[in-house]
Amino acid sequence: MAAPLISPSILSADFARLGEDVRAIDAAGADWIHIDVMDGHFVPNLTIGPGVVKALRPHSAKPFDVHLMIAPVDSYLEAFAAAGADIITVHPEAGPHVHRTVQAIRGLGKKAGIALNPATPAKTLDYLIDEIDLVLVMSVNPGFGGQSFIASQLRKIEAVRKMIDKAGRSIHLEVDGGIDVGTARQCTEAGADVLVAGTASFRGGPDQYAANITALKGID
Repeated sequence: MAAPLISPSILSADFARLGEDVRAIDAAGADWIHIDVMDGHFVPNLTIGPGVVKALRPHSAKPFDVHLMIAPVDSYLEAFAAAGADIITVHPEAGPHVHRTVQAIRGLGKKAGIALNPATPAKTLDYLIDEIDLVLVMSVNPGFGGQSFIASQLRKIEAVRKMIDKAGRSIHLEVDGGIDVGTARQCTEAGADVLVAGTASFRGGPDQYAANITALKGID
């Protein structure tokens, strides 16, 4: 079983020193940088906009994994692409025509992801799987960090892994929500290859970041 990629969520970073924290988590071995964008409408929280993404871009050369929890989403794609996003992930519920949204993301030269909320079924991907680069299974209801892992999502991870394998394309399977050392292993065993971890990545401050990431990867 290969070690998963770790995409630390900056939602758990120190916002007073965000650039420094991004540099520190990058140096500690983060594979991607996960950026949660929330609008206070689609989800019950308000975070950042493309200006912050642009400001952070010089601080890391790692892929910026941008999760847009905003609706309507289409009018913001170009701004986040221009700000430096490498992967743009959207929710099927965030616009009237998700296939068109995926086409728009790829037309901007970015990788396109689809996020599945806990109650959104895997079959939502049936007519999208050939167009996307990433599936994000939400193992908590989106909106806040620090929530507990919803165990039923392991079955969804397994179902999505089968879909990806059947499609025969290089598609990442990412999981976000309640990830710690224990749930990281469960998700990887179910078929995930990318894990988003906020609290578990940033816990203990910069001196602990490397050890946190090593533990999440399951490396002894």
